[in-house]
Amino acid sequence: MYPRIICIVHYCRILGILAAVYVEFVMEGRMSLSAILTEAFYFFKNHLGQLAKLTMPILLVQVGIQVWLSNEIRLADMENPTFGASHGVAMMVLLLVFSLLIAALTLFMEWRSEGHQPTTMQVLSQSVSFVPPLLLAGVFSGLAILAPFFIMTAFAGGLGIIGLAVSIYLFSRLAYVNFMVVTERLTPLESIKASFSFSGPIALKTMLILFLYLPFSLVGGVIVSVTVSLGLPAQILIDTVIAFLSLFVNIALFRLYMVNRAPNKVTAE
Repeated sequence: MYPRIICIVHYCRILGILAAVYVEFVMEGRMSLSAILTEAFYFFKNHLGQLAKLTMPILLVQVGIQVWLSNEIRLADMENPTFGASHGVAMMVLLLVFSLLIAALTLFMEWRSEGHQPTTMQVLSQSVSFVPPLLLAGVFSGLAILAPFFIMTAFAGGLGIIGLAVSIYLFSRLAYVNFMVVTERLTPLESIKASFSFSGPIALKTMLILFLYLPFSLVGGVIVSVTVSLGLPAQILIDTVIAFLSLFVNIALFRLYMVNRAPNKVTAE
């Protein structure tokens, strides 16, 4: 009798372990949005110093170019706008700097998720090779996202709302293009296709995370308008800090990506 009871106990233990593993796997694969945001917040908080060292210099250059271009557009004659070679060079440099930022941030998050502890210089040196494909992927995906809005608006102004809704939906479906380029080492066109295929089941969660950019933009706009009297350097510094804080959205998006890409490879940070 006792051997039979012992066998039943061991059998129940095995079933319990298997059930726990199954539940853990399923729950991680279907992790709630609040859990995604919580883990992204702790990742941001725990790596705040290294993230600042890695991204703040790049963001400072990016914001500086953006502010300069904005002032140039504001001072231009709207009836007869003229833009020289310097503006074209500034736009190209801006795209390159943004691509470097995305490459560095994505590579850092990937390595930390795998348990590595890279230095800032290691991340930056490895990020440079991803700049060209990220630049092309950004141009192609950006055109694909904006096309419905411009096409609908060209046909009739009222259809612009429908085009905007389609563009927002495409934005959520192509939000993982950069991750595909860096983590999967895909080409720009392959990354666009893979992102669209991958994001289908999580399109709603992706859209909700992307909407978090709105409060950052609104708060940043209010702060800049209040502190405009402090001058251009203060404006650039404030915009840089807001841009740094908004990287939380990228971290949350990457966490959602990693959970649905390969839950067994993800480690909590």
